[in-house]
Amino acid sequence: MAEQKRDYYEVLGVDKNADDAALKKAYRVLAKKYHPDMNPGDAEAEKKFKEASEAYAILSDPEKRRQYDQFGHAAFEQGGGGGGFGGFDFNSADFSDIFGDIFGDIFGGGGGRRRAGNGPMQGANVRTSVRVTFEEAVFGAEKELELTLKDSCPTCHGTGAKPGTGKVTCSKCGGKGQVVFTQQSFFGTVRNVQTCPDCGGSGQIIKDKCPDCHGSGYISNRKKIQVSVPAGIDNGQSIRIREKGEPGVNGGPRGDLLVEVMVQRHPIFQRQDYNIYSTVPISFAVAALGGEILIDTVDGRVVYDVKAGTQTDTRIRLRGKGVPSLRNKEQRGDHYVTLVVQVPDKLSHEAKELLRKFDAETGDSLSAVKKYADEKKKNESDSPKETGTGSDKKKKKGLFK
Repeated sequence: MAEQKRDYYEVLGVDKNADDAALKKAYRVLAKKYHPDMNPGDAEAEKKFKEASEAYAILSDPEKRRQYDQFGHAAFEQGGGGGGFGGFDFNSADFSDIFGDIFGDIFGGGGGRRRAGNGPMQGANVRTSVRVTFEEAVFGAEKELELTLKDSCPTCHGTGAKPGTGKVTCSKCGGKGQVVFTQQSFFGTVRNVQTCPDCGGSGQIIKDKCPDCHGSGYISNRKKIQVSVPAGIDNGQSIRIREKGEPGVNGGPRGDLLVEVMVQRHPIFQRQDYNIYSTVPISFAVAALGGEILIDTVDGRVVYDVKAGTQTDTRIRLRGKGVPSLRNKEQRGDHYVTLVVQVPDKLSHEAKELLRKFDAETGDSLSAVKKYADEKKKNESDSPKETGTGSDKKKKKGLFK
């Protein structure tokens, strides 16, 4: 008894209202999962692959799908056989439109529905870099770059052909830019489409090449390009300048110019996101008594009032003195300053005496240490010396072990 065939919608795992995109997506998943190349020697996988292929072949064809929806599998059983799967003849089916693009995507064999090779194509992007100072990255700047870029050849006006001549139709592809080749597979003959190797997809061939551009249609020129560096850009970020790259193909637009920004190091400032960090030394007197100091920022010097009793490594924040936001120029980060108390290493005799008086007034730490050292020395000198015989000394030492 013949095996009962499963419903095609069930095989693909879609409902009866599925559109072409849903059918293709479902079949692609099953084809990749059960393809014999992915499952060598697995008869069950081969069976499921054929089953899915048959279901997709029927449902992807509007007329066959209409017949199937009306009559079911009986619509394709008349005169069936032919080496197919349950009455569907794989050898007689044209798979170029059904499977070409799917197997091209999965296995890299070229697709039957890909864009024609002689259509307009955008030119290649060009990458370069520009160096800016820390301040230029914060506030923005105008820079000029000098690059070598391609332009349409003025002699042949971009055709690549010698003046007075022109392009001729490619004999290999007949001007289509694509060639079709057939490939035998276990489920029949598969037709694949590839870019024509002779004309490169243009559909035309140059017999007499332009002497200036040698048939390329382009010449290289040295150009100066203005680059607007936006305020707030960070190191490593890129600026895109539209249609300043390489020329397009077959009337396509030029590519883009991508300029990577390299920000030079600053001797004082460091940046993190939109905030700026720096370190400022302050004197011991300012730290103890408080007072005004000058702090360098990207906006210039500002006056800051240090509180009395400030300890070293105290961090303060200067609001709105950081880097502007790339998205909103009205918003800026902050500037964080670490205050470091400096200890003088060279003092005059008068300064030393003043510090000793200051120490005596605030805690007398110097005198306390000196007093402790004098008392220890005196105690050591006032302690009784040991007397007696050697045996007596040993006995005394033994008592205190």
